[in-house]
Amino acid sequence: MALTSTGFAQKPRIQNLPKFDKRNYHFGFLLAVNQMDFALKTVEDYQQFDSLVYLTSKPSLGFSIGIVGQIRLADPMVVRFVPTLSFGDRSLEYTIKQGDSVNLSQSKHVESTFMEFPILFKYKSRRLVNAQAFVLGGFKYTIDMASQAKKKNSLGEVPIKLSRHDFMGEIGTGFDFFLPYFKFGIELKMSYGFLDLLKREDNIYTNPVKRLGSKVFQLSFTFEG
Repeated sequence: MALTSTGFAQKPRIQNLPKFDKRNYHFGFLLAVNQMDFALKTVEDYQQFDSLVYLTSKPSLGFSIGIVGQIRLADPMVVRFVPTLSFGDRSLEYTIKQGDSVNLSQSKHVESTFMEFPILFKYKSRRLVNAQAFVLGGFKYTIDMASQAKKKNSLGEVPIKLSRHDFMGEIGTGFDFFLPYFKFGIELKMSYGFLDLLKREDNIYTNPVKRLGSKVFQLSFTFEG
């Protein structure tokens, strides 16, 4: 029994939103999970400060929400402006020697609420039916609305005071998926601050620190129409 060639033919996949990348601009929104941390650099021989044994930073998880605005430059490059509100925290962990054999651990918790204004350049791969890879990079200015830089120390409480303002570089990669009614994206970004944020007050918590910058990892989900 003869088999026709059409019996083996595969149906062509339908391309969703075929003219999406030809638009000069479009908008959407972003939901993300972030991990905020410090880029910590200590002074040499920091153990000299009040029996300090060890100092390290500890990250924590937070979340972000934002608005995506994109302008098409020239294929395959676009520029994105993504004003974002990010919530998170991180801490500095101090191990202090007490007596001859006892070590006391103390954590200085820092909460942050960032208003972020990033400008990112996105370079896209060739579209494969309904999927597309990309890389992106750029810069952002951030304002920490929860900064305690101007807070006065109270008896028994010495907060870690950070500057409200920071400039950060960002780099990331991800994939876009073209669905029937919108484009869904997944991206992983890393952000590193350029500025030393710590306000020094001549105490055991700030003297051992040579530089304290921001470091953030973020997994984002974008929805663009």
